[in-house]
Amino acid sequence: MQPLLRAARYLCKVPNCMLNSHAKIVTAFIFEAERACWRSPDNNRGFTRKSHTFLPKIFRKMSTQSSKERLENLQFPFLDDDTTISTVKESKTLFIIRGLPGSGKSTLAQAIQDQYKDACKVISADTYKITPAISSSIPEDYSKLDEDLVDYCKRDISVVVVDDTHHDRERLDQLFDIADKYQFKVLFVEPKTPWKMDCLQLKDKNQWKLSVEDLKKMKPSLEKDFLPLYYGWFLSKKSSENLRKTGQAFLDELGSLKVFKKESKYFLPAEDPKVKLDLTSYFAKRPPSVLHCTTKFTDFGKAMGADEYAQQEVVKASYGKAFTLTISALFLTTKTAGARVELSEQELLLWPGDVDKILPTDNLPKGSRAHITLGCASGIEPVQTGIDLLEFVKLEKAGTKGDEIEEIGGGKLQYFGNGMWMLLLSKKIEVKAIFSGYYGKGKLVPTQGSNKQGSAFNPCTII
Repeated sequence: MQPLLRAARYLCKVPNCMLNSHAKIVTAFIFEAERACWRSPDNNRGFTRKSHTFLPKIFRKMSTQSSKERLENLQFPFLDDDTTISTVKESKTLFIIRGLPGSGKSTLAQAIQDQYKDACKVISADTYKITPAISSSIPEDYSKLDEDLVDYCKRDISVVVVDDTHHDRERLDQLFDIADKYQFKVLFVEPKTPWKMDCLQLKDKNQWKLSVEDLKKMKPSLEKDFLPLYYGWFLSKKSSENLRKTGQAFLDELGSLKVFKKESKYFLPAEDPKVKLDLTSYFAKRPPSVLHCTTKFTDFGKAMGADEYAQQEVVKASYGKAFTLTISALFLTTKTAGARVELSEQELLLWPGDVDKILPTDNLPKGSRAHITLGCASGIEPVQTGIDLLEFVKLEKAGTKGDEIEEIGGGKLQYFGNGMWMLLLSKKIEVKAIFSGYYGKGKLVPTQGSNKQGSAFNPCTII
């Protein structure tokens, strides 16, 4: 016992920031045990039988698990990659922790809390006494949990963690709606513990005393990966704001040029050519979620090649990791406004090989379609932005560079005819993003504000 106490006293002298959560817990338990020992009448002999029972079960479980195993179970980019950590801190991220009871969700949630500290809030279903189970409807107990979740989303908190089994699709849809409403990107996270699907072991580990049969009922919905509507790079809040401002400045300056006004017939209804064109109002629709660059449309696993894409090692290893995207140009057509993205060799590994074409016979460079949607005209879906960009690329490949108009906004303005404009940036823009997925409904929403300067792109998104 004495060596153990000496180790505890040593840990007490180590700065708190250098201790991981397990070390802190162990230290606290040891000191509680020491006090129990000294309170005992026969304290000269160390622990009595009575005081020995003070040690909680968690202490004994932790002592059997090596530090190496604990580290391997918590290897995630958002926990151990400095670039990813800094990008998450300047973003709005909703971590949805998913798994069977006893699989290690709470330990993972605590690790995220320890990493992001005051910038993070953890909401655990256990706190609300919500028993994990298969049910025909969403328990009313979630109403209080969701009230607190919405409250955190409204505040200046960059990381919100929801710790629950999340085995029910209807329940997940409620969380996706909240994420869309408050412009949070979603990261699905599951424990990496070896026993996470072992119902026999989980029977003894879960605090709800669920039987093996109870656990087996939940298991099927958690065994298969939950695929998003689409994968992509989701911009940090800071990068999004900067890109929106740049996009808005482009619209304002382009709309004021005489040469654009001469060609505005492509944007105005033929029956009323005298109507004044306001580009901010014209591109008044945006995709949901936060600004992003789509890689693969998976349609929750129903799209062709969705499972194959999701199972690629590079996709799994990149999920939740930060990237720096390069924007080389801004463009607009009569249908969409967007930003052109140049992909690095590493980013191209995540890019599907079958999306850079309009016709089956097209042979365009890989990554030609990479873009960020900044706005859509009325009745236009955001998928059109990528198609519009491919039209530019096809013209370029055919040798049509467009008419150079003049230099505006730090770049050269080109006109390709038929209402197709592109601004080649003299200084490319770098934006920080996290590779993740969009899990919501994907319906277009109107931009906030109307004709106020800068309002059109304030809530903009990429697809």
